[in-house]
Amino acid sequence: MKKIETIEEFNELLQENHKFLFVKHSTTCPVSQAAFDEFETFIQGHTDVAAYYLFVQEARPLSNYIAEEFEIKHESPQALLFENQSVKWNASHWKITKSSLNNAVLA
Repeated sequence: MKKIETIEEFNELLQENHKFLFVKHSTTCPVSQAAFDEFETFIQGHTDVAAYYLFVQEARPLSNYIAEEFEIKHESPQALLFENQSVKWNASHWKITKSSLNNAVLA
């Protein structure tokens, strides 16, 4: 799991990874913390899954860029599964669970 902070770093991910999970996390929101905990737990059990995240408060331009570029309303927390340089799946708030992440990645 790696923190991404810039649009340039994110665009490199798109070029270098066929499939990866990405989470937008608000460090001030308890719901976001719960979702981030689910994400971390999922990744610990699936070390073969490429996973990245951003902290919305620290990377607002990147968060907005992803929303605009992929035409997905920004939410926080928000989990996105990228495949072939597009968003295959996304979820927000209480819908980000180990189970939902597992279903998305294995679909």
